Amino acid sequence: MNRTMLTRILSNPGNVKTKFQALQLHAQIIITGNTSSSSHTSTLISIYSNFNNLLHYTILLFHTLHSPPSLVAWKSIIRAYTSHTLFHQALYSFIQMRGFGIYPDHNIFPSVLKSCAVIMDLRLGQSVHGSIIRCGMGSELYTCNALMNMYFKFQGFVALNVFDEIPQRKGVCCTKDLSFGSSESEIKIGSFDDSVRKVFELMPKRDVVSWNTVIAGNVQNGMYEEALIMLREMGNANLKPDSFTLSSVVPIFAEYVDVIKGKEIHGYAIRSGFDSDVFIGSSLIDMYAKCTRMEDSLRVFDLLPCRDAISWNSIIAGCVQNGAFDEGLRFFRLMLSAKIQPMPVTFSSIMPACAHLTTLHLGKQLHGYIIRGRFDENVYIASSLVDMYGKCGNIRMARWIFDRIESHDIVSWTAIIMGYALNGYGNDAISLFEQMEKEGIKPGYVSFIAILTACSHAGLIDRAWEYFNSMTENYGIAPGLEHYAAVADLLGRAGRLEEAYELILNMHIEPTGSVWLTLLAGCRIHKKTELAVKVAEKIFGVDPDNMAAYVLLSNVYAISGRWKEVAKLRICMRNKGMRKKPACSWIEIKNKVHAFSAGDKSHPYYDRINEALKVLLEKMEREGYVADTNEVLHDVDEEQKKTLLFSHSERLAIAFGVINSPAGTTIRITKNIRVCVDCHTAIKFMSKILGREIIVRDNSRFHHFNGGQCSCGDY
Repeated sequence: MNRTMLTRILSNPGNVKTKFQALQLHAQIIITGNTSSSSHTSTLISIYSNFNNLLHYTILLFHTLHSPPSLVAWKSIIRAYTSHTLFHQALYSFIQMRGFGIYPDHNIFPSVLKSCAVIMDLRLGQSVHGSIIRCGMGSELYTCNALMNMYFKFQGFVALNVFDEIPQRKGVCCTKDLSFGSSESEIKIGSFDDSVRKVFELMPKRDVVSWNTVIAGNVQNGMYEEALIMLREMGNANLKPDSFTLSSVVPIFAEYVDVIKGKEIHGYAIRSGFDSDVFIGSSLIDMYAKCTRMEDSLRVFDLLPCRDAISWNSIIAGCVQNGAFDEGLRFFRLMLSAKIQPMPVTFSSIMPACAHLTTLHLGKQLHGYIIRGRFDENVYIASSLVDMYGKCGNIRMARWIFDRIESHDIVSWTAIIMGYALNGYGNDAISLFEQMEKEGIKPGYVSFIAILTACSHAGLIDRAWEYFNSMTENYGIAPGLEHYAAVADLLGRAGRLEEAYELILNMHIEPTGSVWLTLLAGCRIHKKTELAVKVAEKIFGVDPDNMAAYVLLSNVYAISGRWKEVAKLRICMRNKGMRKKPACSWIEIKNKVHAFSAGDKSHPYYDRINEALKVLLEKMEREGYVADTNEVLHDVDEEQKKTLLFSHSERLAIAFGVINSPAGTTIRITKNIRVCVDCHTAIKFMSKILGREIIVRDNSRFHHFNGGQCSCGDY
């Protein structure tokens, strides 16, 4: 290659398209003896800075420059550092350049501003902004876009309002070094939003990136109305939204749960050919899921030609949020099959599915995957594991993980407190709550749900009132439906029904059927028929088709022997197309789930199950067990009532577990309704006779039976 050709290539460095060509060019410069030319070296640095994996050569070449590097060389090294996420080095190079008295141009500031944003150095960003103004580049398009992006990245930080005190010197470069933090660069601090707005308004020209930056920034900071206003103004400026604009705007309608507007954006995306864009697709999946339109979420996901980790995570999270736990787990398996590496948030999304399904073995498998992927040090994933183990009844493992979290946040504290609450260890939950407060972590809305649940399950009325009152008095948190429900449930089960009735009646928010339902359950326990009727009327007033209310009221009538009212209610339910959910219990043996319903004889092991139950019953009766037939709400004789109790679903599941698992191992049962009083007594006897821990999760809590005792203390 002769000198003329070499000069031609160096004068058009954009023609160098590959790393190999760049290295060849460097070799030719050495061969032709042009290594002493600082202009050639600067151009070569510029070329190298465009390629990944050539940073080492870029730095070596830069340091071979004997005289002060040119603007091209500084620009290239700063860009190279920034593109390789070496942001501190990029900023140090910028300061060095200014020390040589070299004035930056519009190509340097975007890289410098990006570095300030990433390292979250507000003061440094402010100083750079001041330099931009003094250099007369306060209206340059790309610099302004980078400025707005930087300020939005600072989020909660206060941004500078430079326009009040620093005059624009259009076309005049700054005549002194950039002085970080000097008194001369101190300017009046305006609000964050005002700073961005002033940058935007003073731009003589705005492109799609400018509009996207300010729209996305508003969305990220929860300023949804402002974002929508900017979207309309963008249209008025005759600029069409691109895929980035749409992926920024769709989350607004997810937050507003406005599926109509969301569909309009979806329609625009289809008409504009953006519907196959993975970012828009992920936003649409999330939006439809939050609007409880999972069919639409699944359709968008299925139509995506290419799926990344974000789109997989969106569909998994959507399924779990909408109660489709098995579907969420199925998509997680498909994600792994597609060789897509899960993100930390993926595990936080899928763990609740294991918790709700109480699939401990699957939760353990996920835990193993997390350890192998070295995600276990992530506090959010660790908190999800604490929550999963707690809700699967393995509170010891939940505590083990919790104790190994280096720095506990409100999420991890709440997860462990709720774990103890659900497993019946109320006093342990209270101790943890008090420890959390001592460590300076302020309890939040969900934390109070956890501690009130603990008090409810342990019958700690006075402590519950203390926590309930401290919500508003000490922490300024207004009680929600869940808090009222927990206290009402506690009072109802303690027999303080009138007190619970007054509490609900005087709520500062409109009580729902579910809150009244907790009191109706208390009426059933304490056989308060008249109050039950009054409470049921309240429920039917706000929720006429509340199936649980019909069932509970029917049970109250049955307990008091009012069989005519029971018959009327059943006819009413039949006319409404209601069908009582049958009691069902599940047990997992060798990674397979077996389901049993009350009186079920269809299981292939039924004969062996029946025989095992007979043997157990004989041993239980020798230990002093007497069947409590008061819980059998059917108009039949005593013997038939005993037979019905004998075939309750949890007993069938326990017997199956005894037959199919090694002696001494824990038996874990899940039931879809509360365990009845007689079965609770029976399982205590079983745990003692079998010498096994039996863990039963009903629709309210966990019961840990061991040695003839239960963790709930029979409350």
